[in-house]
Amino acid sequence: MGGKKKDKQDKEARKAKDALNAKKAVKAEPAGPMKAKDYDREMKKLHIELVKLQQWVVHKGLKVCIVFEGRDGAGKGGTIKAITERVSPRVFRVVALPAPTEREKSQMYIQRYMPHWPAAGEVVIFDRSWYNRAGVERVMGFCTDEQAQKFLAATPMVEKAMVESGIILLKYWLEVSPDEQTRRLRARADDGRKIWKLSPMDIKSYTRWDDYSRARNDMFAATDTPWAPWFVVKSDDKQRARLNLIAHLLSKVPYKKVPHDDAEPLPKHRKVSKGLEPAVPLKCVPDVF
Repeated sequence: MGGKKKDKQDKEARKAKDALNAKKAVKAEPAGPMKAKDYDREMKKLHIELVKLQQWVVHKGLKVCIVFEGRDGAGKGGTIKAITERVSPRVFRVVALPAPTEREKSQMYIQRYMPHWPAAGEVVIFDRSWYNRAGVERVMGFCTDEQAQKFLAATPMVEKAMVESGIILLKYWLEVSPDEQTRRLRARADDGRKIWKLSPMDIKSYTRWDDYSRARNDMFAATDTPWAPWFVVKSDDKQRARLNLIAHLLSKVPYKKVPHDDAEPLPKHRKVSKGLEPAVPLKCVPDVF
């Protein structure tokens, strides 16, 4: 009888444990898609903070460099657009370099990126960067393995020099799952607004998931340093990824609201004279809509 009672107690304990684990698993499941109004509300708050950051960067002469890397379809472009849509392009500058010219190929590898690094009062965002050598160039055979290894060995010291010169360097890797990447790349092919994003190189790269994974792992191992760490953003949920990344960016660049006098209100009245229209005939755009 004692054995049966113990078995029953063990069975009930297992059930209770299974129920607890199931409850934890439900909590761990990712939340569903954000409602558009919730996303817009949170993004508006972050945009206000980005404007404050912009004013502080100019006020204090800060130099901020933000690197975006990740597989094709990871959401780099959309995240960069979310960051920059409410700030000045004279302060937030996006750099997306094309393939190197023959002259640039003969230079020190990182040389063509250096002129784009920020000066005082600038935030420079690299939509892909010198890390092309650790990723696409290595995987697609545009550089030798020896060249890639030399790049990985030298980059931490170059980035240390950047940081010691006063540049705030932030490096983000957007991580997308295989299924979500497939969905996004197919969507590009079917959408006339996005077809330009799907290049022959993207299609070739698509078949080399494991090669990119190994290259990413080597890159992290060699260049994730105390002075220039990598920050990984899970980007299957684009909206949450953008919000999370911008919130993190704001937390990594110290800023305050710039003290300034309140703007003067617009005058209640102003003179608007008639008869000052141009004398030449105007070529107006047709009212199609």
